[in-house]
Amino acid sequence: MRQGLSLRVSQHLALTPQLQQSIRLLQLSTLELSQEVEQMLDENPFLEVQQDEAPREEFGLPVADAPAPAEEREADYADAPEAPAAESEPDWEGDGSSEVLPDDSEWGGDAAPRKSASGDDELDATDLARGHESLQDHLHRQALALRLDELDGHALRFLIESLNEDGYLEDTLESLAQGLAPDDLAQQEELVHHFTVALRLLQHMEPAGVGARNLAECLRLQLDVMRAECDDPALCETAARLCAQPLELLARRDVKKLAQLCGDTEAQVRAAMGLVARLEPKPGRRFANVERNIVIPDVIVTRSGQGASLKLRVQLNPDVMPRLRVHDVYAGALRAHKGEGHQALQQRLQEARWFIKNIQQRFDTILRVSNAIVERQKNFFVHGELAMRPLVLREIADELGLHESTISRVTTAKYMSTPYGTFELKYFFGSALGTETGGNASSTAVRALIRQFVSAENLKKPLSDSQISDMLKEQGIECARRTVAKYREALRIAPANLRKAL
Repeated sequence: MRQGLSLRVSQHLALTPQLQQSIRLLQLSTLELSQEVEQMLDENPFLEVQQDEAPREEFGLPVADAPAPAEEREADYADAPEAPAAESEPDWEGDGSSEVLPDDSEWGGDAAPRKSASGDDELDATDLARGHESLQDHLHRQALALRLDELDGHALRFLIESLNEDGYLEDTLESLAQGLAPDDLAQQEELVHHFTVALRLLQHMEPAGVGARNLAECLRLQLDVMRAECDDPALCETAARLCAQPLELLARRDVKKLAQLCGDTEAQVRAAMGLVARLEPKPGRRFANVERNIVIPDVIVTRSGQGASLKLRVQLNPDVMPRLRVHDVYAGALRAHKGEGHQALQQRLQEARWFIKNIQQRFDTILRVSNAIVERQKNFFVHGELAMRPLVLREIADELGLHESTISRVTTAKYMSTPYGTFELKYFFGSALGTETGGNASSTAVRALIRQFVSAENLKKPLSDSQISDMLKEQGIECARRTVAKYREALRIAPANLRKAL
């Protein structure tokens, strides 16, 4: 082997710390971004929240009342990673149907949610969710009215804390006793006795059905409560016999088989099935923690005017945008005094500037992508989801000069408030289905059409997947039966045999 020297020129992409932070902030949800900001405020002394309405400082976010000029914003993005192309105003003057008015000035906003215009005493959804009473608290409050000895009271409290979110007791009494006294059989038997007494008391509490070990027992407990108030006790008795049968028969609505097993007529079984259908399968549903289901939109789309004068306004939600700036006192002290540790402090100052700039770029990218989506899906904002057109990530990426992965990060866990509700940005993307005219129909519009067909069907003769496929073909949309079944399951619509009216 001969040894030698050679010179080679090559190019490779290096992910700088600033670029890595920009990518990570872009894919964070609103809640995750808020947590990231709080953590950065605790760790970096040069970063602070801007409370007043003073003009923005260098590297700070502009406030709503003092928007930054376009030249200044372009200068801020000159050295940022993946700098977007200069934003152009969407031109919809060709059809005269609508117009997108992006609101770039909405950079500012308080970190806390805004108060309602009706008064300070009115709470927002988050405050109401935090003040929601849990199932355990509701049951403990009822237990205070019971006169129990110490052991039975402890057993009742233990069972209440052992319930799951739906109000079911998943563990057996024996397993609970074994967990408390693993080596003492006599103590286990005593605990099972106290648990049995406590379970009987628990199952008589409100809401009805709480403390059940399975669905059949939950339904039976609710029927026991209804039997005392029911105008037709025989109907409740038939419903109780139905719950004692295999629930698979009840789910399939096998009236003939259930009538044979229960010894009742088919008419009585149908009436009892209607009564069972009105019961609550999850007693703890209304006590669930609803705070995690709250969706705060990142983008707000408002509509004004009608017909040819219709205009759509796209703006960022000021409630989700942190107002950050570099601490002037600390930054000035660092410039005036250069001593020991100056290099480390200078690095922390640079990290604060990078963080503010990357957050600004994050919201700017979200706004640009939202404008492009609204421009492509303008018919949705006029006519609803039936007018949704096919759209893929590549179309938005090519229009904005960004990579598909960037568009995917922007549209994940980001939400848009529209006149028709709040949707994730990914909702506006859908595959294309062929039509008889040679055009394409969006899968989102097809799903909406399937939902419309099902809502208008005859409940005594519900539509099968094949019938829905034939109805779509009549509309000029080629959609196979398997595709209809997939869309129906995605919409959480039951099959035809389960949708049949009693």
